[in-house]
Amino acid sequence: MIPQVDNDGLTLDFEEVIEPSNTFKINNDLDRCYGTVDELEAIKQAIFLMLNIERFDHLIYSWNTGFESDDLIGQSTAFVASEVKRRIREALIQDDRITEVDSFVVTTNKNKVHVQYTAHTIFGEITAEKEVDY
Repeated sequence: MIPQVDNDGLTLDFEEVIEPSNTFKINNDLDRCYGTVDELEAIKQAIFLMLNIERFDHLIYSWNTGFESDDLIGQSTAFVASEVKRRIREALIQDDRITEVDSFVVTTNKNKVHVQYTAHTIFGEITAEKEVDY
């Protein structure tokens, strides 16, 4: 018989603290970093980076970071259209500030799949899009 103990005699004397999401601002038009952004703008920037980094290709990034798109080349349109939704959700949900990714709208045109989606974050909702060549 296994003894039943509520908390093993331990007391919880700490609380979880959410770190600020303050980060450097990236200006893609000028290829420069300047200033800082926080909260919703920082998450928009993080989403852009996560979906434009090929997963497992760069040693500088964790294997949890990035979007797998290289193996979609040459696949059927139906496969890519269904798979890209799962991969976007998988890439973005790694960030603990993003709680859910849904409302996918997928359109196809020749060898491109265009996806619009909504990312629900702790700071609000972000509607974004991603285009994948296959």
